Amino acid sequence: MFMFEKPLGMRDTLPLLYETKKQLRQKMTGAIEKWGFQFIETPTLEFYDTVGVQSAILEGQLFKLLDQEGHTLVLRPDMTAPIARVAASRFYKENYPLRLAYDANVFRAQQREGGRPAEFEQIGTELIGDATTSGDAEVIALMIAVLKEAGLQDFKVAIGHIGYADALFKEILGNQERADVLRRYLYEKNYVGYREHVKSLPLSSIDKGRLLQLLQLRGGEDQLAVAADLVSSREGKEAAAELGKLWSHLQDFGVLESVKLDLNLVSHMSYYTGVLFEVYAGNVGFPLGNGGRYNQLFERFDTPAAATGFGIRLDRLIESLGEQEETPDIHCVLYSQERRMEALKSADELRGQGKKVILQDISGVNDVDAYTKQFADVAYFIGSRKEEQDG
Repeated sequence: MFMFEKPLGMRDTLPLLYETKKQLRQKMTGAIEKWGFQFIETPTLEFYDTVGVQSAILEGQLFKLLDQEGHTLVLRPDMTAPIARVAASRFYKENYPLRLAYDANVFRAQQREGGRPAEFEQIGTELIGDATTSGDAEVIALMIAVLKEAGLQDFKVAIGHIGYADALFKEILGNQERADVLRRYLYEKNYVGYREHVKSLPLSSIDKGRLLQLLQLRGGEDQLAVAADLVSSREGKEAAAELGKLWSHLQDFGVLESVKLDLNLVSHMSYYTGVLFEVYAGNVGFPLGNGGRYNQLFERFDTPAAATGFGIRLDRLIESLGEQEETPDIHCVLYSQERRMEALKSADELRGQGKKVILQDISGVNDVDAYTKQFADVAYFIGSRKEEQDG
């Protein structure tokens, strides 16, 4: 019964999709390398007690297994924690910024299908050891450059600050448990549920109004002054000021047309400590990518360091880009045994020109017409050589 079945959330990648992914991957990694980031690889399997525990992915989404010595392992659920492990142990000793990048598959178990993959490819970067707002602006600008290089035109990067909503909730609710309820509504983008819950809280009309106004803090730079007035705590005002500084840096990078502010942006990733962002585009109801500042993760590997980065999901990017060209740019050299050497020479010449070439013995094809329709061009070497025919 399992002959054609796959584990929940797993996918096959057929030739057309494989080629699409390969081309996108080359464009994206090339764009990242132009900014001076260096690619590294980490193991598919990590120890649960290190990477598994430190990852922000929920426990129920981890793929676990035991090695021969009885240690619990996990298939890497994200790349940020593994790169933090590597950087803390091997690289980050001189206390100068590191710019690392990755292209890897990550694994997150699904309780039900719902079209959600349990394995997907991420391409991203980590800027380690730079605590400045300039660093936040750099990774956001780089992500925008990567998406444009991939061919994406219609997209927006929503930028927020993990400390802003936290500060507002702390001021008004004064209770972490009550704040977590509202934070969950925001993470799930359930704004109707958020409004209804706020209305049911035993708060003054003024405080309810402040919580509801949070949902309106989206748009351009003008929202920052409103955001600063809405909070009274130092933490809240500092978060708004930091976003103002970031906005100025992004203006210098020339990417403001691709960004917007979203002060009610939150994340389920527990290690975010400051600026965070998500990128949205047409055809896809979920973020194509996300990122943010995580200044506390390295402390868990006994190497304190500020860090920020982003990750882009290749599957969602492909979905947003839409249908790809279905005719592969492959040439075919079809030959009969009498002209095999001519066919081999022709195929070698075409490959020397950088073309993709299939060399096919005609006796191995049942329906020549159906077979040749899939190629961009077909060269036939059939029957006797021309000089033999002339003789």
